[in-house]
Amino acid sequence: MPTDDDPSSGCGCGCAAPARGAVPSRPLLPVRAAPTRGSHPIAQVSVPAGTFVMGDASGDRNPLDGEVPRHAVELAAFEIDATTVTVAAFARFVEETGYRTEAEVFGSSAVFHLLVAAADDEVSAPLGGTPWWRAVRGADWSHPGGRLSSVDGLDDHPVVHVSWNDAQAYCAWAGRRLPTEAEWEYAARGGLEGATYPWGDAAVDDGGWRANIWQGDFPNVNTAEDGWVATAPVRSFTPNGYGLWQPVGNVWEWCADWFSADTYRRSPREDPRGPERGSARVLRGGSYLCHASYCNRYRNAARSSNTPDSSMGNAGFRTVGAR
Repeated sequence: MPTDDDPSSGCGCGCAAPARGAVPSRPLLPVRAAPTRGSHPIAQVSVPAGTFVMGDASGDRNPLDGEVPRHAVELAAFEIDATTVTVAAFARFVEETGYRTEAEVFGSSAVFHLLVAAADDEVSAPLGGTPWWRAVRGADWSHPGGRLSSVDGLDDHPVVHVSWNDAQAYCAWAGRRLPTEAEWEYAARGGLEGATYPWGDAAVDDGGWRANIWQGDFPNVNTAEDGWVATAPVRSFTPNGYGLWQPVGNVWEWCADWFSADTYRRSPREDPRGPERGSARVLRGGSYLCHASYCNRYRNAARSSNTPDSSMGNAGFRTVGAR
């Protein structure tokens, strides 16, 4: 049986898409690397140097995800994107480089069943243990639901259907890098030591919605009480204490590290960068498909993973300044 440390199972929650190997597809042309240096248009926020305690303090942890033991981490100051990379920013990258994402190369990507916009013969049967996901031919960053969809009007939404490898290509073009898992969690906490969420410990719907997650009966009815069925604009809700918008909810965010469920048991105190090797990369923050009833990973400490070539309609990325 797959575990949460097995990339074939995604993160072990319904919010996570199956890994690329579980998605029927066929390779088309090689991924085209970004040959030029571009301009990164996403606003930056400064995160001060400091020490924080990494890991879950809420008791809501998922046992197989490796959210404990809690441990002190020291980090140097760094700059991180205030928001996830937007559709508009990624479109500029593609226009300037001719880059083709892995969703385009393989010819398909994972789409949540209620968001499919494609002909019937372009949609796979339900996938494995997550029947709400479909492999959709023609789904990619500019066609998030399939060939019958587009990103018109979504310039300020997070780009999705980008793999870890695609995010790396963008970073190479922009002179950026993906955050380490420790940097991501430190920044997401916004200076609140031990808090469950970027805003503190209050419930996500306490006094009004604080993040873009699922409301209703998953996976068939989303009442969209927070205003969004799928992605929300990147500057929705309220930024945290460091100025990061939506580090939890909206879209999963790729981190630099390889994933292992026992990383924290051997992690160094200063600037940890994860295992030296692995089969899946870390994802953080949860997405618009998370719900407390089955996937409570819209928390600062929550962890997930998928293979570096996997892409899905609820994962994007933000970047940090190059070392």
